[in-house]
Amino acid sequence: MVSIATVNVNGVRAAQRKGMAGWLAKAAPAIVCLQEVRAPDEPLVTALPGREIHHDECLIKGRAGVAIGTALTMTQRRVGLGLAGDVNTGRWVEADVEIPTWERPLTVVSAYVHTGELGTEKQEAKHAFLAAMTRRLGELGSDPEALAVVCGDINVAHTERDIRNWRGNVGKRGFTEQERAHLTTWFDELGWVDVGRRLAGDVDGPYTWWSWRGGAFDRDVGWRIDYHLATPSLASLARSARVDRAASWDMRWSDHAPLVVDYR
Repeated sequence: MVSIATVNVNGVRAAQRKGMAGWLAKAAPAIVCLQEVRAPDEPLVTALPGREIHHDECLIKGRAGVAIGTALTMTQRRVGLGLAGDVNTGRWVEADVEIPTWERPLTVVSAYVHTGELGTEKQEAKHAFLAAMTRRLGELGSDPEALAVVCGDINVAHTERDIRNWRGNVGKRGFTEQERAHLTTWFDELGWVDVGRRLAGDVDGPYTWWSWRGGAFDRDVGWRIDYHLATPSLASLARSARVDRAASWDMRWSDHAPLVVDYR
């Protein structure tokens, strides 16, 4: 069984102070993908002891940053989607990982899509990044036997099941028709599988992000914006998925909760 976890840590140094290490020791995923690291390499080495790390730090200090950590062997590493500008750094890393007993390597991606802001250049950057993702997903999934997973904070809720208060968010960032259409293309045209949704079924959530404000966490008023996007061959190996939601608001170490999937 290969356990893969993804979580937006909302700053790895802050997450470490608030209890991330305890979760990591208990969950013990074989591969962990982090987003919004917001730090150089050194704090990551402390946060992910005993793991080889592939990290892209954002060129804008204190922003973004994505990483993959594993004790397994990474044979190839790649960074970025070929987009220009500081705002597009620290948002996409790939690694080919050797899994014992698997006949071919597993391509793992840690991705962090822009939050966006309607009517601004930030939203334009978000759509440019999503379009570049679509191109790369087409490449990664071109081999019908490919084993690949894109883990991360996509900052888009695909359906009404993915937001508790979906009616109040229609047309707002993260739930516009244009943003959601990118995900529909990935699933319906390119054949990628939303593993979390497939394993959860047609239910509300399970959510992975809650605002710090307004008692959203206690009332489970959240969004499901963290994903495992898998090629069909890999998705067929997925056996279970869970969201490691904190027991209470004061035990949270990020505004996101880890999404963990076990692949056999």
